[in-house]
Amino acid sequence: MTHSVSTVRAVDLRVEPVDELLDRVERSLQTCLDPGTVVRKRRSVGVRTERDTWVRVERRPLGKITDQGWNGTESAARLEGVAQPAWQGCVVWRDADEPVMWRADETGLLPGEPIGTAVLSEERALPEEWWRALGASLDALARNTTRRVATPDTVTITQDLVTASIRGVFPEEIDTTVERWVPAHADLNWANMSAPVFSLFDWEDWGNAPRSLDAATLWAASLAVPALADRVRNERRHDFESRDGKLMTLFTASKILGPDAHPEDPRIEPARHTARQVIAELQTG
Repeated sequence: MTHSVSTVRAVDLRVEPVDELLDRVERSLQTCLDPGTVVRKRRSVGVRTERDTWVRVERRPLGKITDQGWNGTESAARLEGVAQPAWQGCVVWRDADEPVMWRADETGLLPGEPIGTAVLSEERALPEEWWRALGASLDALARNTTRRVATPDTVTITQDLVTASIRGVFPEEIDTTVERWVPAHADLNWANMSAPVFSLFDWEDWGNAPRSLDAATLWAASLAVPALADRVRNERRHDFESRDGKLMTLFTASKILGPDAHPEDPRIEPARHTARQVIAELQTG
């Protein structure tokens, strides 16, 4: 069977059979996987091993693998000052039937449990030290350097993408030029952090991005719980008050308010309200 890169089959690993996939990972990494610990996401599957490590397996079409490669979790291991599971090793292979690559990264276990789904619908009580650790890791991440470019939602972030995303939803006249690009996780949501001890995982999309992308992404994932969204904005106030932070607020809001928005998404109204405020600030500032 042949497939072109552009017509690769859409797959949701939350519903696809994965037994053969996990058998292959077991053989390649020479370990036993605990089937009772399997966590499925749309494009990845995670599972605990007998040697007290965690394996995350991702499927990615060839067309979504950029020139910089596909080793985000591996390359993030050198980041200084960022709380994350220690990377151990990996196995990568090309699918025999489709233009798709598979990658299994093995890391240390999380110091806690994943906080929740990517977008929270109810408030979670997080200790003050958790918020301090989040802030310290985000500040440290921005001080690192890399040649990687972030790929939020597997799309390489560029100035053109920022401009098109904002102007596609908000027609107001504002300057969308990003001032500062720094390393970002690029998928900072509640499914990719642990508690009560903070750790940040799933690094496949990290790289340089507009300052404050991470803070804005976490804010957008919190909007269904207003108090939590307010806490994120307060904790990362220096991000959100910057010009880039305001642009990233609009960039992340555009994903909630765009043509693919779900009409019952509880985040729509708070995203629209904040966007109006931010646009006014950018126009007068």
